[in-house]
Amino acid sequence: MTVDIFIPCFIDQVYPETAFNMIKILNKLDVDVNYNPEQTCCGKTAFDNGYWDMAKEVGEKFLNDFPNDRPIVSPTSTCVGMVRNNYGELFHNTGVHLEYKRVQRNLFEFSEFLVDQLKVTDVGSEFHAKVTYHDSCSALRDLGVKSQPRTLLENVNGLELVEMKDTDTCCGFGGSFSVKNEAISVAMAEQKVHNAIESGADYIASTDLSCLMNQQAYITKNKLKIKTIHLIDILAKSL
Repeated sequence: MTVDIFIPCFIDQVYPETAFNMIKILNKLDVDVNYNPEQTCCGKTAFDNGYWDMAKEVGEKFLNDFPNDRPIVSPTSTCVGMVRNNYGELFHNTGVHLEYKRVQRNLFEFSEFLVDQLKVTDVGSEFHAKVTYHDSCSALRDLGVKSQPRTLLENVNGLELVEMKDTDTCCGFGGSFSVKNEAISVAMAEQKVHNAIESGADYIASTDLSCLMNQQAYITKNKLKIKTIHLIDILAKSL
């Protein structure tokens, strides 16, 4: 099987190792990976802030960057949710109607692709730590992704998965929300991080590095011992 991969802006710029780790895991599972270096953004930031003409322009480029009728795998739920749930508002009954429908059908968040499409629940990983999982809003509410990442974590040798209180509560990132409503965002991150600490976990894991970036900022500022890590980076640790 060959898949295309979509690497979101902030992973490309801030966390490129997560993208390389995703490729490593897919290759281990005998999945060939195609990366189009011309890819850029899905248009979510412009869309969320009301710049729909700009989002449409960026979105059309996104559709053109993935012309193949095959799976597209991404390491973040946020951008996948944007394409699946908002491209209909941008492109319904337009000249790219069929293209956006094709991409919507083919685009998957990494954990749902592994568990639901490949039927893989154990990639042979090893990670000796206690981990709690944060349900990002995009994964849980936009995609219905909840059990898939937990299934993968439960099958990591040496990993103890513990649930924190209010795991499905927002961490306060929300894109521009964290900029426009800084005090509220910080309070939400504080609540999330302390719930994770109370669970006894060493790490907070998630499918979304945007959420983890917000929580890690609070952790770093307050010199807390707990750490954040993307699900993919756990799965790739011992491969």
